[in-house]
Amino acid sequence: MTRPELKPLTSVRGLFAWGVVLFHLRLACAGWLHPGVIHALGKGYLAVDFFFLLSGFVIQLNYGERLATGGWKEAADFLVRRVARVWPLHATMLGFAAAIALLLLATGRPAPHFPFALLPLHLAMMQDWGFSRALLWNDPAWSISCEWAAYLLTPLAAWAIGRRAGWPVWALTIAAALPLLLLFGVMTAAGANGLGYDIAHLGIVRCLTEFACGTLLCDLWRRWRGDARAEIAAWGFGAAMLGLWAAGAPETLAAPFAFAGLLLGLALGSERPRHPLAAGWIHYLGEISYATYLSHFLLFFAFKLAFVRDAHAVPPGLIAAFLLFEVVASAALYHGVERPAQKAIRRWWAGKRKPEESGAPAASASLSVSG
Repeated sequence: MTRPELKPLTSVRGLFAWGVVLFHLRLACAGWLHPGVIHALGKGYLAVDFFFLLSGFVIQLNYGERLATGGWKEAADFLVRRVARVWPLHATMLGFAAAIALLLLATGRPAPHFPFALLPLHLAMMQDWGFSRALLWNDPAWSISCEWAAYLLTPLAAWAIGRRAGWPVWALTIAAALPLLLLFGVMTAAGANGLGYDIAHLGIVRCLTEFACGTLLCDLWRRWRGDARAEIAAWGFGAAMLGLWAAGAPETLAAPFAFAGLLLGLALGSERPRHPLAAGWIHYLGEISYATYLSHFLLFFAFKLAFVRDAHAVPPGLIAAFLLFEVVASAALYHGVERPAQKAIRRWWAGKRKPEESGAPAASASLSVSG
């Protein structure tokens, strides 16, 4: 049985990916963009928190039952599929970064952002497990490193907790809140004034707690699926948390809870006919969003090296040209690297398994996402 794709969840991933793109471009526009707009774009890093929640939701939707009732073969299948999903494009962008670093060194310029001694950690997707003091090589890939840790722990958590089908709604709701409260406690103890504080060490806590919350939001979605009142309540909760955040509540508390409510509300309404976020073009932006997210930082780095004299005063025309280029590059990477590599690894893995074990889980490929 194939589950219907929750297209709005794929689409919103694309919108948040572009929030991260604009976050990294904002300071290059300081010479002409209004300071208020730059400040607003400065919150784009919070898109990653939505990604973590969404990733936990989708992993639970596609693999939760299978992992909870299966054994090591199901866990191995899950991890191979996750590697196929995230590693090929990650490795491709690291290769591109290495080419940039070698070019800089060959022309007598320093390349402190690309320390080759740490490249093995990046290739293993372990770079931001507390081993580094700063984000290096491809900055956005810190979230891929942290999600890889979440993927490794997912089968263990599924076996330890087991199936949650019999849990009452109140227990699921409390359980979903606990990881976010833990995140708030850790951030407060560290003296963080925002979720972007000390990502190299605390990013993994941010990921694991929000990912765990996302898995429980999926269980709540299953219980409330088709319930219009639950959808309204979820949206209302998310809006209320946004209001508290605007009124001065700590970002480390209000923002994750706001995103959790908004994600649940979006999921509960995602099967509505003619949903505005299910349109073809916006859905396509969601499909190529991993390529957008993982490529834009290094592509803009190279773009500035080639065309820009003042990195803090990039003309609007060049910014527009880069944004268009990023769309084209994302599509090219998605169709030319991401999807072919994913299919090749899955074919290789299927050949390693017995015929009766080689079937894919009943899930929509578009929902198998990463933050």
